[in-house]
Amino acid sequence: MAILSSRSQEDRYSSLRNTLLIALAALLLALVFAYIGSEVIEGDTRSLDMHVLRSARALRTSHPWLAEVMRDLSGLGSTVVLTLLTTATVIYLALFSARTAAILVATSVVSGAMLVGIFKAVFGRLRPDVAFAELVAPGLSFPSGHASMSATVFLTLGVLISSTRRRWDERIYILTVASLMAVLVGLSRVLLGVHWATDVLGGWAFGTGWALLWLLLARRLSRGRVAGG
Repeated sequence: MAILSSRSQEDRYSSLRNTLLIALAALLLALVFAYIGSEVIEGDTRSLDMHVLRSARALRTSHPWLAEVMRDLSGLGSTVVLTLLTTATVIYLALFSARTAAILVATSVVSGAMLVGIFKAVFGRLRPDVAFAELVAPGLSFPSGHASMSATVFLTLGVLISSTRRRWDERIYILTVASLMAVLVGLSRVLLGVHWATDVLGGWAFGTGWALLWLLLARRLSRGRVAGG
């Protein structure tokens, strides 16, 4: 009994530690997003953004094949693709006795998309001049919707899939692939010249932090069900 009690205490300590780490990471990402946003409003990022924008155009000019590759990668973060992934995931979870998780995934993605729209309206930042862009994209610029939502969706799916695996190396691989997908989508938007670099940095910060917040909620609900027996 003493051994079981000790293990139980260790499990509770480990769970609390992990929760605090996730909460701290989410808070830090929120502060990063707020900092980038304030710098954007003040115009302090323009020099960096213009340098990256010119470098991206020069890179596309010297490597013509790059534009096509970036367009394909950008498509992975499109509204259509992310909606299909989210819908398929929600239906799967709902069909196989994970309705709470299905609701959480759907709500996190929908609310995240709504917040991105609100942020865009609040910041009101225009996109880079079309002279620097490989293609013309409508709408406002900060934060990048592709970067924000690809981080939210891919990381949420990554966490869901990795949670079904017991081995740490498998979990790390899954989360690494999910993170890489989000990174590639964000980079594609910069290299195509349709977003400023700080749009994507802000989008990554928001999307990752948002996914972590919903992970915290999922863990809390899970503990509540276990406690309720």
